[in-house]
Amino acid sequence: MSKPRAIIDVHTHAFPPRIIERREELLETEPAFSEIYGNAEAKMATAEDILASMDAAGVEASVLCNFAWRSEVLIEATNDYLIEWGQRSNGRLLPFVSVYFPPDAGAHGRAEMEDAPSAAKRGVRERLRDLAAAGARGIGELRPDGSGYNLGDSDEADLLAWAAAAFDLPLLVHASEPVGHRYAGKLGGPIDSIAAFARSAAGVTIIAAHWGGGLPFYALMPEVRDALEQVYFDTSASHVLYDPSIYRRVIDLVGVEKILWGSDFPLTSQAKALERTGAAELTGDELAAVLGGNAGRLLNL
Repeated sequence: MSKPRAIIDVHTHAFPPRIIERREELLETEPAFSEIYGNAEAKMATAEDILASMDAAGVEASVLCNFAWRSEVLIEATNDYLIEWGQRSNGRLLPFVSVYFPPDAGAHGRAEMEDAPSAAKRGVRERLRDLAAAGARGIGELRPDGSGYNLGDSDEADLLAWAAAAFDLPLLVHASEPVGHRYAGKLGGPIDSIAAFARSAAGVTIIAAHWGGGLPFYALMPEVRDALEQVYFDTSASHVLYDPSIYRRVIDLVGVEKILWGSDFPLTSQAKALERTGAAELTGDELAAVLGGNAGRLLNL
């Protein structure tokens, strides 16, 4: 496979070493973490592991996703770690952060967000401003249902939409397929909620992970296609979900410019994910767009 000038992975996961050391303990307190990492064979990676993988595979830049923690302490510890490595890597690692929603952090519509009358809302808003100033490049990977809110209609969704637009932070959302086999980590992002959020959150850039849980296929419905104007789809975990023809099908439905290459490292190696993309029989221009051109424009690299 001939490679484009820059390969950008929009979906990897990194954990601070001290959190990896607490793996067994966290299985008892973090539901989403337990579902995925309760399997002893599920790998966890540090930022240094990702840089080593990038060097081996020829990847120029990678998005580092936070995790759907319930604990504010874990959210912030991971945020700090990702921001630190974003700064240390000279732009090769792109931190996507998360935020803790206190019980009264909800808003009542985006129009009211700038006033943010509650202390909790002000805290969320100010924390996202601080993270953006420190180098955050996006927010995610979000698992709304697993985190206790509905992305399609909730106060938390309103606050996320406001913050994403205010600070130019794309939202990377886990998308769950409504059909097909079960796998660890499948649930957490229903596609009807993602579509509803996209329809209401004008101007917000959304990256729907894992081919959007099949959401591109609903673009054959005109009203859904209109709602997906600012929605992109990453290819992460393709090997456990679809055969390589998914690339051509989604290109035909939403356009090659909406597809962003992602590995979901360390679920699979970046090198193997690149090999699988090479088997999709894309043209040279399509391959260049998917592997880095689209992400480069979206993330202003």
